[in-house]
Amino acid sequence: MSETTHEQTTEDAVATEPAAEVVSAADLADPSTPDPSGSPVAAVPDLEPGDESDGAPARAARGRRLPSREQLEKEGEVAADFLETLLDICDLDGDLDVDIDGDRAAVSIVDSEDGRVPRRLIGPNGKVLDALQELTRLAVYSSTGERSRLILDIAGHRSDRRSALVEIARTAIAAVKETGASQALEPMTPFERKIVHDEVLASGLRSESDGTEPQRYVVVHPL
Repeated sequence: MSETTHEQTTEDAVATEPAAEVVSAADLADPSTPDPSGSPVAAVPDLEPGDESDGAPARAARGRRLPSREQLEKEGEVAADFLETLLDICDLDGDLDVDIDGDRAAVSIVDSEDGRVPRRLIGPNGKVLDALQELTRLAVYSSTGERSRLILDIAGHRSDRRSALVEIARTAIAAVKETGASQALEPMTPFERKIVHDEVLASGLRSESDGTEPQRYVVVHPL
């Protein structure tokens, strides 16, 4: 199962920063950290799981080193082995779907023929899923020595939440265009805020994140 993902904004990568930052195209640049060899590679982001991507072409234009298909396939294999072992140890049902989505490996735990994936693996507001995603990335790093931006989904939670957030963003955009007044949205995670920022940017309006974690939220502004 493949899902479209985006990388978090730079302003949301610093989750403790209380000041508001206006989001523009420049704010969508990815942070990077050096690997032991000194070559720039993507930071393991996602306070994010926050990671939403503004697209491989844009990152290539910024000089980022993109992973090869072979590398992504290897990430998916390692992640699937790790998750399969974890499910077996916990005696949990679930099948694994492995795919490549743009410049990321994407792994989904889906309902099996023998039973449903326990929804407790998602947790309140997806927090257990977020933690499991980070553990899976660490397993990939331990095996390959390469930082991973792999996306993990369980029972379609991320794709369902993304669809809901897009609708929330579009409703706010319509209200701002009609009234000319800014609209403040509900508190969201960095991952969720990035989805909203992308939708607002595509609409031609502007947005910023305000407040402090975990009550940080997006404000949609007219031009």
